[in-house]
Amino acid sequence: MVQFWYEFASSYSYPAAMRVEEEAEQRGIAIEWRPFLLGPLFKEQQGLSDSPFNEVAVKGRYMWRDLERICASLKIPFSRPMKFPQNGLAAARLALVGLREGWGKDFSRAVFRANFAEGLDIGDPGVLEPIVRACGGDPRSSRMKANSDEIKDKLRGNVDTARARGIFGAPTFVCDDGELFWGNDRLEQALDWACEHEYAGRAAL
Repeated sequence: MVQFWYEFASSYSYPAAMRVEEEAEQRGIAIEWRPFLLGPLFKEQQGLSDSPFNEVAVKGRYMWRDLERICASLKIPFSRPMKFPQNGLAAARLALVGLREGWGKDFSRAVFRANFAEGLDIGDPGVLEPIVRACGGDPRSSRMKANSDEIKDKLRGNVDTARARGIFGAPTFVCDDGELFWGNDRLEQALDWACEHEYAGRAAL
């Protein structure tokens, strides 16, 4: 099992979300999708109130060009958002509902496409509710569940767990043994690590 920690505002989480399941399936590894929020961690760990890609202009310019190259190589659509980063709070809560009900992975991928390919505002209920419906959820009941104390606490718990595990960015992949890999370009390494160490653990039994 590998945990896939992602934030809907995170640019590099987009290509990771588009390919993580296929890469994992090739290796026989299960993926646990874990949406969370980076904002609280950026503020606590780095004193940032904005994305580091906005704080450091030259880094931001590189990131957008790099993302263009990555998406072109994966043959997935890309369009730079009008606003970055977007507010992913509502989408993260809905994703938690969907992951419980079986449509969360499709929903998550669709929200990333809305953000980084379609130029839509992923904080707008008018954008999110049609995505919920298209992915097999009920928009009204999902909205009510997403606004419940249970789901709010679940998302806060994800942030707390991310903090405790030393996560500082997204996407991050965490293996069962606690080994942590940060970045879309570390996906294969994380999965290979999980394969090797899961096999080694079984052989030792």
